[in-house]
Amino acid sequence: QVQLVESGGGLVQAGGSLRLSCAASGSIFSMQAMGWYRQAPGKQRELVVHITSGASTNYADSVKGRFTISRDNAKNTVYLQMNSLKPEDTAVYYCNAVQFGLAYWGQGTQVTVSS
Repeated sequence: QVQLVESGGGLVQAGGSLRLSCAASGSIFSMQAMGWYRQAPGKQRELVVHITSGASTNYADSVKGRFTISRDNAKNTVYLQMNSLKPEDTAVYYCNAVQFGLAYWGQGTQVTVSS
């Protein structure tokens, strides 16, 4: 069983930055993939970015050039650096991990970008 705990959300003005963290209960080195999803009110959950065990990344077009995912295997933590934030980035951000074909989710952290 993998447990994921997100942190780092909050309220920021448009153009600002935030860094989200996702701490995993086990070694992220064994994860097939980890990533971030988001869900805005009234919308479906969507992929923001994921990173595979081979360090390949896949970003949503809407965040390319602004968001960066990184991982620290020693700390079992994945980060999402978000720059040049826009009001449309407002959502609950969820950390996701895939291990042995099973998907795990964190509880989510709210990101609100004011205009």
